[in-house]
Amino acid sequence: MNSALWIVQVLLALLFLFAGGMKLVLPLEKMTGPVPLPGGFLRFIGMAEVLGALGLILPGLLRIRPGLTPLAAAGLVIIMIGATAIGLAVGDVAMTLISLVVGLLAAFVAYGRWRLAPQRGSSHPSMLRPAS
Repeated sequence: MNSALWIVQVLLALLFLFAGGMKLVLPLEKMTGPVPLPGGFLRFIGMAEVLGALGLILPGLLRIRPGLTPLAAAGLVIIMIGATAIGLAVGDVAMTLISLVVGLLAAFVAYGRWRLAPQRGSSHPSMLRPAS
């Protein structure tokens, strides 16, 4: 189960790093979709996707606060619920199905890292402890 979760985490992280990165670097004029969304909101979603992608990988990799991984995955589920709702409102079946599948994979990671195969690690960052 741990291996399956890691594979899904890495694939989701790559997807969200790409999608979020594009929302951060592309000019707002290039990001016109079927539903016009405010530029600031698109930048916010891009930042949330990039941070969520990092949250899927870094806590487990560095073994610092691994409990953040299911929280990052849950946040990405919320983003994908919004993407699915927009896809349904527009009537774009392909976009809706992709958003739904990605959301379900993020939900799998959230539940898997919370209940099925939680990661063990330090509950506090050892390098950032105050000097005694």
